[in-house]
Amino acid sequence: MKSSSYALVDQTSFPLITVTFTGEKSTNANFKAYLKELDDCYFTQQQLAIIFDATKAAVPKLSHQKQQAKWLKDNHDLMKQYCKGTAYVIPNKTMHWVLKMIFLFQKQPVPYEIFESYKDAQIWTWNQLQN
Repeated sequence: MKSSSYALVDQTSFPLITVTFTGEKSTNANFKAYLKELDDCYFTQQQLAIIFDATKAAVPKLSHQKQQAKWLKDNHDLMKQYCKGTAYVIPNKTMHWVLKMIFLFQKQPVPYEIFESYKDAQIWTWNQLQN
């Protein structure tokens, strides 16, 4: 059965967390669950870095883009304290535009880079964790 999750949050390689967008369309329920899982990443209050793999991502509704921006705003201090950086794997222009829209609503509070491959994103985030 196909998952209805908007994104899968994998903490098995903590402090490197991978958020993989599934390709499912955003709904109020699955987007809320995704943001809750992002909250959970900070539960231990330890240094971390996150890779957002948007290779298969579906463009979220504008209301969900605004919710993502609000999440960044609401968690600004928490991210600045614990997140060493976020890497975005975005191989297509449409999702580049979506990320820019989110950042227009709310700036990213930690260092970030955009990559076309997961491997490059992984190298960058591990380097961020070492600094």
